[in-house]
Amino acid sequence: MDLALMIEGQDGLNWSRWKKLAQAAEDFGFAGLYRSDHFTNAKPPELDSLELWVSLTWLATHTKRIQFGPLVTPFSFRHPSLTARMAAAVDDLSGGRLQLGLGAGWNEREHEMFGLPLLAVPERMRRFEEGLQVVSRLLKSDKPFSYSGKFYQSKEAILLPRPQRPGGPPIVVGGNGLKRTLQLAAKYADEWNGTSQIPARFRERMQRLDQNLKQEGRKPSDLRRSAMLGIAFGRDKAELEKNLRFYGASAQELRANGKLVGSPNEIVEQLEALAEEGCQRVMIQWLDLDDLEGLEAMAKSVLPQINKSV
Repeated sequence: MDLALMIEGQDGLNWSRWKKLAQAAEDFGFAGLYRSDHFTNAKPPELDSLELWVSLTWLATHTKRIQFGPLVTPFSFRHPSLTARMAAAVDDLSGGRLQLGLGAGWNEREHEMFGLPLLAVPERMRRFEEGLQVVSRLLKSDKPFSYSGKFYQSKEAILLPRPQRPGGPPIVVGGNGLKRTLQLAAKYADEWNGTSQIPARFRERMQRLDQNLKQEGRKPSDLRRSAMLGIAFGRDKAELEKNLRFYGASAQELRANGKLVGSPNEIVEQLEALAEEGCQRVMIQWLDLDDLEGLEAMAKSVLPQINKSV
């Protein structure tokens, strides 16, 4: 297992904060830096929300080591051909460090605010699969292809220049749905990313993913497994209580909901339990974008133990 950093791009992200977080991810030893793709948050008030692909383009040329990408970018925002073109270009620009997280969309408020069609869930998931098909074909096919779906159509389309990485950046499908989401991950993705996972929940999804992969003629090792988890971290009781207030819930409640809670050693224990179930990367959701001191303290106390023991 390795640890990456994930931040919510709709919760006040601007250029100043983004640049500091990128440098922190590189300097503190995280494996990657990921961010959500939202135009605004689910509830008022409105906060800064830096555009996803502009921010990732900057990241590609201003970092050297970390992997990065959206967790996740929805097809309700952009046509899949545009997403594929931008992803291939940003991946090339970074020397092959982008991971392309794709999703169906969920935030009703931002779709209504900006006039974007979210659709009812069945249609949304159908559009999601069509988008996955188009992106996969554009990234992987060296020959022009045509596509005729309900939501997307193409005629002799080809992506040029071809991605420097064969097949382009790896596709990450995010979501916890046992039926549709895991099926789509097994069919189209290079990595599945779950949210708010406790070991028992993660184990259940690993079993379902392996079944789905077998049906698709793929091996379990063909699909990387990761999780995005919130965290309430404290070097002492006072710091932990302060961070628990940030969530407005008890430590027991947060752990039951799949968040990392406690001292450095307690965080490591929870990560080790997920690693035993097959989790290969955890994206730690760091909500306070200005708390770089706390982030550094967590990195210094947790990362060495994970690197040593997991």
